Amino acid sequence: MGQAGETRCDCDVIHEDAVARVREAMPAASDFHNLVNLYKMFSDHTRLRILWALSREEMCVCDLAALLGATKSAVSHQLKSLRLTNLVRYDKRGKAAYYSLADSHVEDIFAKGFEHIRE
Repeated sequence: MGQAGETRCDCDVIHEDAVARVREAMPAASDFHNLVNLYKMFSDHTRLRILWALSREEMCVCDLAALLGATKSAVSHQLKSLRLTNLVRYDKRGKAAYYSLADSHVEDIFAKGFEHIRE
């Protein structure tokens, strides 16, 4: 890798064709907003551990609280955020609500994330 000064662009030329191609392919601003909200769900240690646990097995709030050493209230609060971003779903059975991942995308995100940090 070169010196820090070598990474700076000192020209004033705009490569219109490259800008046009990227602009045409760029997702809508609302898509970026939704992506930011998705990544926010992965920025909290407790939520991340809940998602990982649910990628292994369906669990109720009591199970998750015991696993994480957290209160049921704290786990329920995080699960609400995860539900609102469509990352988890629940199935009410009697007095218990069993949580699972909404789809396999979360597992893919974990796989890629762990692959990246372990390089």
